[in-house]
Amino acid sequence: MDVSLSSWFVILLAILAANLPFANERLFAVVRVGGKAKPFWMRLSELVVLYAIVGAIAYLLESRIGRAFSQGWEFYAVTGCLFLVLAFPGFVFRYLLRRHD
Repeated sequence: MDVSLSSWFVILLAILAANLPFANERLFAVVRVGGKAKPFWMRLSELVVLYAIVGAIAYLLESRIGRAFSQGWEFYAVTGCLFLVLAFPGFVFRYLLRRHD
């Protein structure tokens, strides 16, 4: 897989993973959670775990292409904020646009 294709793959994966907690009522889209709706804290913790999974996949792809560079806290702060921005459409759909009865 070349650099351009793997970059687009990671971006698409990040978009899908960031919106996954808000798209369904199951934990990681697999495990059924008791009750009517998943609580917000569970959605946030799922978001953090998915951020780590996408980061691990990106690191593996980078190491397959060449030498993986070490990153400082600034990198994780920026990519964490970017992941939250990518999750915004799912958040808007779940809490702002959807009608709750």
